[in-house]
Amino acid sequence: MSGYILHGEDQSVSLSAARLDKLIARADSDAALLYLFLMRASGGVTPQEIQSRLRWSELRMAGAENTLQQLGLLDGAVTPPEPAEERPTYSTEDVTTMLEGDSAFAALVAQVDSKLGKKMKPADLQILAGLYDDLGMPPDVIYLLVNHCVSRVEARFGEGRRPTLRQIEKEGYYWAKLGLFDQASAAEYLRQYAERQGQMGAYLRALQIAGRKPVESEERYIARWIESGCSPELVALAYDQTILYKKELNWRYLNAILRRWQERGWRTPEDVEQGNRQPQSDGAAGSGKGNGSSRRDEWLKQYIKR
Repeated sequence: MSGYILHGEDQSVSLSAARLDKLIARADSDAALLYLFLMRASGGVTPQEIQSRLRWSELRMAGAENTLQQLGLLDGAVTPPEPAEERPTYSTEDVTTMLEGDSAFAALVAQVDSKLGKKMKPADLQILAGLYDDLGMPPDVIYLLVNHCVSRVEARFGEGRRPTLRQIEKEGYYWAKLGLFDQASAAEYLRQYAERQGQMGAYLRALQIAGRKPVESEERYIARWIESGCSPELVALAYDQTILYKKELNWRYLNAILRRWQERGWRTPEDVEQGNRQPQSDGAAGSGKGNGSSRRDEWLKQYIKR
């Protein structure tokens, strides 16, 4: 996102009726807040300043910016310097200063220490400082994040096991990408996560997986299938075809089959059965001995993520 200066507005931060009507009609609270922030700014403002002040993720900011562009409410773009690719490094002195001068951060450290069952090392505190200060995540949201990571690790490895701060940091930046910077949005994400976990068993049975939990990469596949509306029955059918052609569970191949079916609008096993009765122009259901599997592999290649 480029820096922006809004022209034609005075320092009283007043809105013309025409511009206000545009914002009201779109009913996008993020776009309205970004617009007010830009009006209040006395000069050009960089994306990093906006993210820090509003505590937004890059994804959330881009969405608000796009809305304002569509409404024709942004002008005078000024390109700021490119942000550094590396995250800022917090020294022990930086952390000490934050602990002494920021009571909210100090309270957060005490809560996280208690949840993890140990006193964090300096390197751990530096990571936590990055989530709080650099990423701009509020303490209450960070605590929800830590609890979520603890629950995931315990579910996978047993009660009493704890995540590392690096694992918490990785999940924190994923939350930031999703725009989870307040309790309401974080709680909704956790509700949806719990719902997906409750459905996971049916998908594992469809894949003939028993006696173990899915690893992280397998869980991501299943989560995408749930979000896209693929039922366990449809996954079971794709699994059957995968075993038929690959002789083993190949996750990328199975995922490619489901993507192909979705693009054709096939949502149920009945849809697949009816669709396969119809002639296919792409050769996916070609006839003949010896080369049917290779043709099928050929059209699936474009759907398999390398």
